[in-house]
Amino acid sequence: MNLSLRNRVAASFIVATLVVLILSFTVFHFLNTLNKEIEEITFKSNQLTLLTDEIRISAVMVLKYQRRILAQNRTPDVVEKLLSLCDSFTWQLQKLESYYRDSDIKGVIVKMLSYVDSLKTVLSNASLFHRDTAGISTVGELSDKILDTYLEFQDFQLLQSSERDNKIKSIIRESKRNMMITLIIAFLGSIILGLVIPGKIALPFKKIKDAIRELQENNFDVSIYYTQKDEIGEIAQEMNKMIASFKKFDELRTERIEVENRKFDVLANIVKKPILVADAEGKVVYMNNRLYALMEVSSEDVIGKELKETPCPKSIVSSFELALKRKSKIENIEVVIPKKDKRDKEENGSKIEIEEDGEVVEKKPKVKEEDLLFKGFATIIPIRGKKKSMDYYLMVLSKEMMT
Repeated sequence: MNLSLRNRVAASFIVATLVVLILSFTVFHFLNTLNKEIEEITFKSNQLTLLTDEIRISAVMVLKYQRRILAQNRTPDVVEKLLSLCDSFTWQLQKLESYYRDSDIKGVIVKMLSYVDSLKTVLSNASLFHRDTAGISTVGELSDKILDTYLEFQDFQLLQSSERDNKIKSIIRESKRNMMITLIIAFLGSIILGLVIPGKIALPFKKIKDAIRELQENNFDVSIYYTQKDEIGEIAQEMNKMIASFKKFDELRTERIEVENRKFDVLANIVKKPILVADAEGKVVYMNNRLYALMEVSSEDVIGKELKETPCPKSIVSSFELALKRKSKIENIEVVIPKKDKRDKEENGSKIEIEEDGEVVEKKPKVKEEDLLFKGFATIIPIRGKKKSMDYYLMVLSKEMMT
């Protein structure tokens, strides 16, 4: 599927937004789950605490009325209140039993419930009011057993409270671990998206930049390979068309230069005078056949080299240096071209020291007329370009002065 650059950027923002939303909802889910579990445990714990307090009060009240009965205060009112208290105690114990799943705690509650039921049975016996010492003694024993069973239940309850606290801590640790894992995954995902998506978007621009650099180095054998039909694809297509146009123009320009060079070469060789062309840096650009033959050199010896590095005689080199220095036309300057072997001697020959008015003067030996290939005059004409670096200097040699 080909998406435009705008749609790809929009899709990137949508993906980033979805990641943030998913992360937020995940963290909220963990926090909500933690809150619900803790709330459930706390609610159940509060209910058990209230119910346990009621049972404790009931147990204390049973003990209180039991002492009254033992103290020979066995009025029907006291017995009736104790029976009513046992009914309430029974309901509380039945409700308490429904909260627990542990068999040990349920066993303690059931045992306490049986003691309460037994106490109710004893209290319901009318003989208690006729000074039944055995019945009174049984009430005391059952009351003590209820109290002992309650104390046993409290031990279990303390253990349950400890387990409850550990469970809450475990739930909190688990929630923290899950949130940390979620945050790490989201962080790694963000890093991956941050590395992949910008790279995907920036890659075609890098290709375009590389192609432009190649164009700056006059390399037209490049193209931008990009297949997606989006805004960048349109730019890449137009760039490829432009590169093809540049390449075609460069080929035409090269052909035109070659044609012009051939024309210039033909015209320069038609002229019967030696011709030399150098650029603004003093490098030899062109020599016609007459000058090649006159100087006994080949194109490899001179073309593209500075005049100082060529076998050209010093008179030609110094003439060009003067023209380059003045950047103007030089007319009818004297030039001599010795034979090749004499030219080498002129370059490396020994100097003669003579005395003139007490001073030592160094002079080179003069070249004889028969050792000269050419003796005449040179005219150097500057050919101006659009820039100074594009200037050329044309030298025409002649045995007679030119007007």
